[in-house]
Amino acid sequence: MTRRELRGLHLHFDCFAGAAGDMALGALLDVGVPEEVVRRTLAALPVEGYELKVQRAKRCGLEGVDVKVEVHGRGRHGHAHGPAGHRHASHGHRAWREIRAMLEAHLADDVRDRARAIFTAVAEAEAKLHGKPLEAVEFHEVGAIDSIVDTVGVAAALAWLQPRRITARPVPLGHGHVHCAHGKLPVPSPAALEILTRAGASVEDGGADMELCTPTGAAILATQAQAFCPLPPLRPRAVGYGVGDDDPADRPNLLRVVLGEPWPASRPGRGDAGADAAAVVIEANVDDMAPELCEPLLDALFAAGARDAWLQPIVMKKSRPAFTIAALCAPSAREAVARALLTHSTSIGLRMRAVERRVLDRRTVRVATPYGRLPVKLALEGGQVLNAAPEYEPCREAAARAGVPLKEVYAAVITAYRQQR
Repeated sequence: MTRRELRGLHLHFDCFAGAAGDMALGALLDVGVPEEVVRRTLAALPVEGYELKVQRAKRCGLEGVDVKVEVHGRGRHGHAHGPAGHRHASHGHRAWREIRAMLEAHLADDVRDRARAIFTAVAEAEAKLHGKPLEAVEFHEVGAIDSIVDTVGVAAALAWLQPRRITARPVPLGHGHVHCAHGKLPVPSPAALEILTRAGASVEDGGADMELCTPTGAAILATQAQAFCPLPPLRPRAVGYGVGDDDPADRPNLLRVVLGEPWPASRPGRGDAGADAAAVVIEANVDDMAPELCEPLLDALFAAGARDAWLQPIVMKKSRPAFTIAALCAPSAREAVARALLTHSTSIGLRMRAVERRVLDRRTVRVATPYGRLPVKLALEGGQVLNAAPEYEPCREAAARAGVPLKEVYAAVITAYRQQR
C-alpha cells in the first residue's frame, strides 16, 4: 500500500503483551506512519537534550520498530526498564499545567487534542489517587522527556493516519510489584488501573509476573480507542509491531497494530462489543458560550471517542438564542466524551441516553481517474451497494495538485466508479 492508502482505515491495537508509550509509537511507525511526521512534530516542542532513535529489533524472532529516547547525560532513560518497555524510576518532575501549556502552544489542533487527552487521563488518575486538585498534579514517570516524546509522537502518528475508528483488544495488565517514584507499588499500577477503569476498558491478568501495561500505555488506549473488543471483521491492509525493552522467554514483547477496511461491518450482536447496536447520546444546552469555542469543542469530542458530534440552534429561557451540543459514542467512551463536553464547553451539566444504531456494511474501492487512483466509500446492505461517495481528503489533495475545483474531481471519481461497476 502507498502511504496515502493507509489513512482513514480502521486501526486495532492488538496489545497481546501489554502496552507502553514507546511500544505504541514503534508500532505506528512500523505500520507505515512516516518517521518525519513524528520528528517534525517533536521539533516544534520546547524540549531539548534528547535524541530519538528509531531502529529495528526482534523479540522471540519477530521483528518490529524499537523506539529509544536517549536523554543527554543519563543514557537511554537513566533508570530500570520493565518488560513492557516502560520506565520504572525516572525522577524528572513536570507540573500538569506546564505540560498542558506546552501542548496548547506548540502543536497542531488534532495532535494537541490527542496528546492533551492522553496526559489528562493520567493527570486525573493521579489527582484522584493522591488526593490532589488537578492543577497541583506533578508527573514523575509520565512527565519525563521520554514519555512526552512517546505521547506526542503517538498523537502525531494518529493525527496523520486519521483512523475512521480505533479499537483495542482487552488489555493484559500483569501482576506482582513495580518500583517507581512513589515506592514499591502493586501491579497493575494504581494509575494504569484507574485510567482503564474510568474508560470502561476490558482488562485481563495476562499471566505474567511483571507490569505489562504502563500508565502511558493505558492512557493511550483509554483515550484513543472507541471500543475494547477482539479484532473486528476487517480486510487487513497493514500490520506493525512496536518493540518493548525486555525480551522475556515466554512471549514476544511486542505491541501489534492492524490497519484494515471493515468487512463486513459489525452488526448487532456480532462482536465489536455491540458497537453498531448500542450507543449513547450525550448532550447539553448552552446559552453563554462564545461561537469561536465551538470548533475546538467538536474537535475535543471527536478526540475523546465520539462517533459523531453536532450543534443545533435552539431558544432557551427568556427567549435567549442558544444551541444544543450533542455527541454520539460507544458506551465504553461515555465517560471520556462526557468529560470532554464539560471541559471544553461552558455547560455545568449534561444528560445521557442509550440509543440503538443501525449501520450499513462499508467497503472502499479505488478507481482510476485523470487525477490519479482515488478511493470511493461504498455502503452496502446484503451485498447491494446503496451509496457510493468519493473520499473527501484524497479528492481535496488531488484537486489542489491539479489546480481544479473539488467538484470536478468528485465528478470524475463517480464517473469512473460507474464505468468500473
